[in-house]
Amino acid sequence: PADIISTVEFNHTGELLATGDKGGRVVIFQREPESKNEPYNQGEYNVYSTFQSHEPEFDYLKSLEIEEKINKIKWLPQQNAAHSLLSTNDKTIKLWKITERDKRPEGYNLKDEEGKLKDLSTVTSLQVPVLKPMDLMVEVTPRRIFANGHTYHVNSISVNSDCETYMSADDLRINLWHLAITDRSFNIVDIKPANMEDLTEVITASEFHPHHCNLFVYSSSKGSLRLCDMRASALCDKHSKLYEEPEDPSNRSFFSEIISSVSDVKFSHSGRYMLTRDYLTVKVWDLNMETKPVETYQV
Repeated sequence: PADIISTVEFNHTGELLATGDKGGRVVIFQREPESKNEPYNQGEYNVYSTFQSHEPEFDYLKSLEIEEKINKIKWLPQQNAAHSLLSTNDKTIKLWKITERDKRPEGYNLKDEEGKLKDLSTVTSLQVPVLKPMDLMVEVTPRRIFANGHTYHVNSISVNSDCETYMSADDLRINLWHLAITDRSFNIVDIKPANMEDLTEVITASEFHPHHCNLFVYSSSKGSLRLCDMRASALCDKHSKLYEEPEDPSNRSFFSEIISSVSDVKFSHSGRYMLTRDYLTVKVWDLNMETKPVETYQV
């Protein structure tokens, strides 16, 4: 069961593909370059790096076991030679840095080849260390751990287009984080009612707009999408736009709410459209039309 894949995510170029599994591992695949013999073959993906991202934990205050299963992976836009990604289980989000090394420095003055300090009395001449080629090594290092931000299970994370912030959503709240600050986050959506018996819907997914850093959308278990603007207020409980298809009363059944629950939402690259997945369909919504989707695909 630990090998069952729970999430997959391409990086922005499609060169790398990250998969998370139920055992808390992240496996990154790299696309092989196209071969001249088979120019139409897009190149296979081979394992590039594997690392343990999350371990099983226990919350002693609530007597809860926290699974290591990876719920979501998100790549950060590449700023330099290194790659960065966020991975999350039910409670803890981690930022990882992936770097390549194909050269190693040799010829230190005060260290021998194994890295141990030399006896200083034996050092008689000064030499300049040189870089020698070595086998390619992929190093994965944890950069930040964002914990204690959620009471309920984290279902989605989304990196903002400003490349400085990201948000994480659980069943009832959405938090905004700064990538450099681990000990605090800002609550931007809170749909928790004063009395939990009045709860009628939960948040199922959320995503930032690809170009406007102030816009984000979140989906609910009732099948509706809410577009929020962070310029309007610090707490985005009042949405700017509500996208929902009016239900046909003749088709209403016991399963209607289960079927209409949105499991994921994504913006198109242009930012003009949104794609949603519910139990039976994939729908394409135009941001300028709230009444109904522009296309519906039966899956």
